[in-house]
Amino acid sequence: MHLAYPAVLAALLFCTGLYGVLARRNAILVLMSVELMLNAVNLNLVAFDVWLRDTLHAGQALTLFTIAIAAAEIGIGLAIVLMVYRNRGTSDVDRLRDTAEGHEPGPNDTSDSTSTVRPEVAA
Repeated sequence: MHLAYPAVLAALLFCTGLYGVLARRNAILVLMSVELMLNAVNLNLVAFDVWLRDTLHAGQALTLFTIAIAAAEIGIGLAIVLMVYRNRGTSDVDRLRDTAEGHEPGPNDTSDSTSTVRPEVAA
């Protein structure tokens, strides 16, 4: 087996996943692109394991660990995306920037941070 065929396929898969991460704005599509990149890495690990004829099959063992980590990552990622969608009503990555720490209101924000607080009325 030539090493070039799976290596080129893995490079194409990785580039497709990288494009999806950089160009997409939907959080679910970004997670799918990350999974595509991890699968490209898995393909490289198995291809090099077969090409090197490793007796310990270290590439295949690392692939199993990568699959387990990817499954945990997608489970946690989907849970976070679903909670954000329920709270915000969108899974658009650009519209979620105000959830970061240290967000300062910009000129387009509608909330007035300099509003005065009502004094307590003594009863």
